[in-house]
Amino acid sequence: MEEVDHSRAFLKDVKRLVIKVGTAVVTRNDGRIALGRLGALCEQLKELNSQGYEIILVSSGAVGLGRQRLRYRKLVNSSFADLQKPQVELDGKACAAVGQNCLMALYDTLFSQLDVSSAQLLVTDSDFRDRDFRRQLGETMKSLLSLKVIPIFNENDAVSTRRAPYEDSSGIFWDNDSLAALLALELKADLLILLSDVDGLYSGPPSDQRSKLIHTYIKEKHQTEITFGDKSRVGRGGMTAKVKAAVNAAYAGIPVVITSGFAAGNIFKVLQGQRIGTLFHQDAHLWAPVKEIDARGMAVAARESSRRLQITSLAKSVRVLANMEDPIGRVLKKTELADGLVLEKTSSPLGVLLIVFESRPEALVQIASLAIRSGNGLLLKGGKEAKRSNAILHKIITEAIPESVSGRLIGLVTSREEIPDLLKHDDVIDLVIPRGSNKLVSQVKNSTKIPVLGHADGICHVYIDKSANMDMAKRIVLDAKIDYPAACNAMETLLVHNDLKSTTAFNDLVVELCIAGVTLYGGPRASALLRIPEAHSFHHEYSSMACTVDAHTDCIIAEDQEVVDAFLGQVDSAAVFHNASPRFCDGARFGLGAEVGISTSRIHARGPVGVEGLLTTRWILRGNGQIVDGDKEITYTHKGLPIEP
Repeated sequence: MEEVDHSRAFLKDVKRLVIKVGTAVVTRNDGRIALGRLGALCEQLKELNSQGYEIILVSSGAVGLGRQRLRYRKLVNSSFADLQKPQVELDGKACAAVGQNCLMALYDTLFSQLDVSSAQLLVTDSDFRDRDFRRQLGETMKSLLSLKVIPIFNENDAVSTRRAPYEDSSGIFWDNDSLAALLALELKADLLILLSDVDGLYSGPPSDQRSKLIHTYIKEKHQTEITFGDKSRVGRGGMTAKVKAAVNAAYAGIPVVITSGFAAGNIFKVLQGQRIGTLFHQDAHLWAPVKEIDARGMAVAARESSRRLQITSLAKSVRVLANMEDPIGRVLKKTELADGLVLEKTSSPLGVLLIVFESRPEALVQIASLAIRSGNGLLLKGGKEAKRSNAILHKIITEAIPESVSGRLIGLVTSREEIPDLLKHDDVIDLVIPRGSNKLVSQVKNSTKIPVLGHADGICHVYIDKSANMDMAKRIVLDAKIDYPAACNAMETLLVHNDLKSTTAFNDLVVELCIAGVTLYGGPRASALLRIPEAHSFHHEYSSMACTVDAHTDCIIAEDQEVVDAFLGQVDSAAVFHNASPRFCDGARFGLGAEVGISTSRIHARGPVGVEGLLTTRWILRGNGQIVDGDKEITYTHKGLPIEP
């Protein structure tokens, strides 16, 4: 008996599942129908149907069956002389038309013998661009499944506008694996099972004895170390296509299992939580036992972590700051108040900064370099998760500070002193900057009398106007959400002009977001229109088709200059962009060298806060004995003077 995998316990709660059966399972090596396997599959589906499962079947095999049937018919109708001529390859679309009829007749016969009703649904890529089609699809599925009918889907290759069934991989879906993944998302399935001619995903070609079956796919570990073999002998893409479809579905929230369609009862075993096939799940990286991460896996993980830390970028940012003109004591404005009386407005450090930050140790380097460049004293309180890293980085930085200044310029709080206690020192600390979660920022704001610079929510809107170039809009929106979803400058709310709601271009964008794994929520109108869950809050960090309040970055995608000018002039956000991704809202990308954070405050600094945001101003007045004395002996000129370079 197969081992039960406790990480698969959730499979026992599955109710609605999409099952995709590949051409290699449906047909034999000679191209004829694999009647025994198909019969065994139908028996499994009949049993699951009677147990209350909602079954949606996606079946390949029509083109292969049609080709075999037409070759035979051509042979029967050919003369000996015809057979001596070079044979022309059969038209794939004709094969699809003939084969689909054969395939469905076979399913109908098998299911009828088992007292089960089935239904045929042929779809094309363009169908899913039609919102009315998608709405009707959902209603039809609800009706069929309530009647215990098993719907059988296939791409309608006979009338598809693709160049050829196996050559064109463009569009919303490109083969029956990606169609199955799309249907699982569209119909809100609990599980997708992809039946193949091998036991699951292997580390290399299954024919290679050194290849090992991967029971749980971990993207961070496996995406760079798997070697795929040849494509399917009959299908479009083999295991490569299945893995691509499985990853897309899994990261959109639909668990996927790739397993063999040759072994009897495999679907039952999957639903019992047995450790067969390969599981794809968005939380899989949290389940991996330590022993499964080998030396290469550790190296890959280290590489990914190093990319996130951007050590190279960090060093570059520090050098940019070091090469800046000294910002302290700069004369910002010079005014002659009266004859011989000159007033200067100069830049000056704020004083002592308290920076409270969570686990990311690279924040310490950025903040310390900004504090040194701006002449501020610094008190750092880092998260316990990076305690040792923070201590080492602090030591390196303070040892580099000249003795004439003293390494005590930057202090690292390593005691158990709680943040609320630190926030009481308003007599010696001039500004608090919290960097971390919304909870941390809110806690700090509510626990101190010291001024706080920061933002509790990173809600970024992207608005697509009716005048927008939709190809540009798609690129910007996908970048804004997918480039780095956890960043505070990632898109959280998508706003769309009312005139676009029924357009193909907008529908394509929604589908692209879903395929990329973005979970969509909407306001009352958008949720009803797009058949997506309604947002429980309009001020939450997730992608949404609803309006929200406040933001640190807002973006408009439009070509109508009057609309653009109104947006840029009237939207009250820390940063407003036109036809550019909100991901550009970043201190390094703005050329500030580094940032201590992004501020949504309207007082002092706003937006990405670099050196200038850590400075205040001082007034310096130079005279030669002038007194006020009721302004009786002085004539004010208030004349602006040139600032010497």
